Parts: sequence; C-alpha cells; structure tokens
Amino acid sequence: MIHSMEQVKTGLEKIVANSVRRAPAGQGPVLAWPLACGPAVAARTSALDFVSGILRVRVPDSAWRRELQSLAAQYLAVINRYTSESVARIEFVLDADKNASGAARATRS
Repeated sequence: MIHSMEQVKTGLEKIVANSVRRAPAGQGPVLAWPLACGPAVAARTSALDFVSGILRVRVPDSAWRRELQSLAAQYLAVINRYTSESVARIEFVLDADKNASGAARATRS
C-alpha cells in the first residue's frame, strides 16, 4: 500500500512539473509558488509576478515576510525543480510595497 502511494505521488509530481514547465513565459514560477510553499502558506500569500529572475510574492505583514525570508532557499530549490525558468531570488512584499513597486515599474516603462 505504501509503495503504491509513493508511485501515485511521484506520478502526480511529474504531471504537475510538466504542466508548470509548459506555462507561458514568466508564469511557471508564479504557478509553482503554491507547490513550493504548501497550502497553509499559499492561503495567506500570492505570487504576483516573475521578472528578470525575481519572483515577487505578496505577504500579509512584516512578520510573515521575515519568516518566509528564512525559508526562501528551500522555496527556491523546489520552484527551480518544477520550472524551466531559473528563479534567482524571491522578493516578499507587503501590500503597500506591491503598490509602490508597481508604480515604480510603470514609471520606468
């Protein structure tokens, strides 16, 4: 029974990884975020975008940001296992930071 459950898990991981790898440019890391962080963290956060090797993730507050920054290397390893695009860094932003970053990006464009 345990062996067959492991086979199912491995099969599902392959299906998910193939789907994420086929995502349009810039979307793979965004789609992989919930896979990397798990359902509890995914329920409180959201991947915003992936630009120039940086995955931006919205977090509810500074305590969450500190906690997730300590886990960033683990998340990067999982995301990079699932995606065809290389994620160099995860940037955790608060809602206020998200709005400021969006305005800065619009100004640079």
